[in-house]
Amino acid sequence: MAVVPSTKVVAPLKDELDIVIPTIRNLDFLEMWRPFFEQYHLIIVQDGDPTKTIRVPDGFDYELYNRNDINRILGPKASCISFKDSACRCFGFMVSKKKYIFTIDDDCFVAKDPSGKEINALAQHIQNLLTPSTPFFFNTLYDPYREGADFVRGYPFSMREGAPTAISHGLWLNIPDYDAPTQLVKPRERNTRYVDAVLTIPKGTLFPMCGMNLGFDRELIGPAMYFGLMGDGQPIGRYDDMWAGWCAKVICDHLSLGVKTGLPYIWHSKASNPFVNLKKEYKGIYWQEEIIPFFQSVTLPKECTTVQKCYIELSKLVKEKLGHVDPYFQKLGDAMVTWIDAWDELNPPAVPATEPVAKKDAPPPKAK
Repeated sequence: MAVVPSTKVVAPLKDELDIVIPTIRNLDFLEMWRPFFEQYHLIIVQDGDPTKTIRVPDGFDYELYNRNDINRILGPKASCISFKDSACRCFGFMVSKKKYIFTIDDDCFVAKDPSGKEINALAQHIQNLLTPSTPFFFNTLYDPYREGADFVRGYPFSMREGAPTAISHGLWLNIPDYDAPTQLVKPRERNTRYVDAVLTIPKGTLFPMCGMNLGFDRELIGPAMYFGLMGDGQPIGRYDDMWAGWCAKVICDHLSLGVKTGLPYIWHSKASNPFVNLKKEYKGIYWQEEIIPFFQSVTLPKECTTVQKCYIELSKLVKEKLGHVDPYFQKLGDAMVTWIDAWDELNPPAVPATEPVAKKDAPPPKAK
């Protein structure tokens, strides 16, 4: 059972990391996370009715954006941000100015390891991101950069520097992240297994990314962390984080970046309704049988040397190769381009100091 940590902890990278939270409700869950989160800046993306007031506990440094803010800041480009779906969290990724992002759902609580110690999920994500990955050759002793571990006999010395880590994918105790059919078959199943391991997902291997406990290096992979078109007005839901994961993994492989999965764990407190989930997922369950082979076969040209170039190329391939599956993928491909345009508008590339830079006001958040 999750409990409230009793003491404040050291906050690594507190000036270099934003915590992004999508929500439709008061954020009382932050009280449990206070010792771990209160020294960081929060970006809260309010979904649903923008006239509703979201209560944030006192003492947190945050900015809050609702749909009206998104429309005001992005104008016509706001069409790429989902509505009535947690995919709206990616707007927080876009407006952040920090190097790192940690995103968490509001039904995720502090978990405990087998010794009974509260898990500082954020600190573990930071550790994962600050140490290299090993995507090109699998180390059978898991993460060789962890204390007490190393590369095993036979691991090539030329590969032991590893690759920069772009994504840290955490897991969950209690409610597993199952699809609707599995939820219906196993309604009482709970994850009670704590596996003390961090693995690099090998190059060429896809994975189902979950956005409820996720860290990433925004400078390395941020523009690829687009959670697609989901929710209101769309034929599909609950594939937002997986779409981002498939796109990001293909790009990470192309750019020689790493993706880790495993620790840290959070306590996922609430199972969503499997019948509602099935309505959102059912097309995706069929479509993914063509989506996955598409991503497995994607080859990006060597001219794609940045995340943005990779993503634009991927958007073209989505329309070309998946357009026959459903007209939705034509629309999604266009939204991917709009996302990159909006990202670049709010995050213009750095220019040499000798060149004059046009002054642009940052988008004002809602007052705390």
